[in-house]
Amino acid sequence: MYRLTKKIGVTMALVLALVTTWQVAAKDISQTQLQQLMKSDKNIVLLDVRTAQEFEQGHIPNAVNISHKELEARLAELSGAKNTQVVIYCRSGRRAEVAKQLLVTNGFNQLDHLAGDFNEWTRNDLPISKGI
Repeated sequence: MYRLTKKIGVTMALVLALVTTWQVAAKDISQTQLQQLMKSDKNIVLLDVRTAQEFEQGHIPNAVNISHKELEARLAELSGAKNTQVVIYCRSGRRAEVAKQLLVTNGFNQLDHLAGDFNEWTRNDLPISKGI
């Protein structure tokens, strides 16, 4: 009976962790909402998880660039933002999702994903910065 109870407890903990991760990771923010946040006095971190080369060619103003492949090794750079709103984007969404899951796993609890990512930002002819 103890082994069955223990298995049920472990299973419930895994389900709860997955549901919690999904809930945190599932929040999207629109292009318009991001523009409003950027104009407000609210402290946000705008995280571009594309490569450095992509970032140099153009990025959303005031974004911080940490490639999704380097993110785990560079988490310390974001440690002060664990309780700050972090908006993640990449070119089309796949890398942002990978980064978002890593951040959730490491205790970041105010994560948003920019709907449409950088592709939509440029399609909407919104401001971009170039260089580092």
